Amino acid sequence: MAYEFKLPDVGEGIHEGEIVKLHVKEGDTINEFDIFAEIQTDKAVVEIPSPVTGTIKELKIQEGEIAIVHSTIAIMDVEGEEVEETEEETEEETESKEAKKEEKKERAEDKQTSSAPNQAHSATHIYAMPSVRKFAREQGIDLSQVKGSGKNGRILAEDVKGFKNEEPAGKEEKQQTKTEVNTKSTAPIAGEEERVPLRGIRRVIAKRMVESKHTSAHVNILDEIDVTELIELRSWGKTIAKDRNTKLTYLPFIMKAAIAALREFPMLNASIDEEREEIIFKHYYHIGMAAATDQGLVVPVIHDADQKSIFDLADEVTDLGLRARDMKLSPDEMKGSTFTISNLGGYGTQFFTPVINQPEVAILGVGTIQEKPAVREGEIVVRSLMYLSLTFDHRLIDGDVAARFLGKLKQLLENPKLLMMEMR
Repeated sequence: MAYEFKLPDVGEGIHEGEIVKLHVKEGDTINEFDIFAEIQTDKAVVEIPSPVTGTIKELKIQEGEIAIVHSTIAIMDVEGEEVEETEEETEEETESKEAKKEEKKERAEDKQTSSAPNQAHSATHIYAMPSVRKFAREQGIDLSQVKGSGKNGRILAEDVKGFKNEEPAGKEEKQQTKTEVNTKSTAPIAGEEERVPLRGIRRVIAKRMVESKHTSAHVNILDEIDVTELIELRSWGKTIAKDRNTKLTYLPFIMKAAIAALREFPMLNASIDEEREEIIFKHYYHIGMAAATDQGLVVPVIHDADQKSIFDLADEVTDLGLRARDMKLSPDEMKGSTFTISNLGGYGTQFFTPVINQPEVAILGVGTIQEKPAVREGEIVVRSLMYLSLTFDHRLIDGDVAARFLGKLKQLLENPKLLMMEMR
């Protein structure tokens, strides 16, 4: 008997996901708990298992498409008694069914008028999910006028939003513009263009960066840090770390210094609950570390970093970094951070101004270490210097607090013996 396989709720308030990979095709038989598909959520790539054993009769989604939570992604033939639904029908599911009925009605009407002269578009050739059609109707937008950016020209919600935000123009003006473009076909072409769908991690990053900029009042400050003594300490520690098969970088030291400074200035380890208009002070220290991958930037999290040694942090930094590049991190390993550190020093970057990782209120940018002339006790000497940049949310953090926080970081990193004394 037929069974509707609906995209399950994977938690974290996620309401949609991109189908990254399908592990089945129509006609395949799949066992319960076998992996049906992999989806890209706002957090990570998540494997979706089949809830039943059966044969794939019809796939409702394809790779590269966006699937909505609780929407039907496949129709399966299942042997035995009818599979009972374990959840009540949600409001979204009800709306989806209504949208499907409306879609069938639209197609029937369009079929009757398909022979009308000069008909430029037909709804039977408009590819869009029912939720997108419903959204377009609510906005009073004719989908036949919207160009789809999805696979095979499918119209996505983003296309409807983009169409809505375009400058209004009359049909005659649009037609005139189109005619002008056609009549200029002999004009020289400036260059070739290629359009690819905004998908995967890059789509998530785009959404988060805009969200952060629209949410927080970003302010940046930076300072130059003398890390000559820190380099000496790390060089000494590398000998011990080698015996432990540990790769010791500067990041664990910076994390420890940041945690000590966060204890002294707890406002930077907080967040804002806008709905309740409350400040949430967090008495735990989950440090996010921005990591570059071929797909884009991800932020694995070292939980309870204050309770771990320098060597423990070094091992975890290496492990998370490697698995981040291989896209093997779980959603739990990329959530719950209270403060994030972004390190571009390995790329030779001196300083930069990172964007706050929501819902945090501050992020630290770490630049490269360079030998430079510096004045010490009236004499010019060569020292190892590094820039630290702090981006903070001015809604919660005043400039003097941010400056004192950065000053504390500078004190600890310039005097690593003091940093050791601050550790708990």
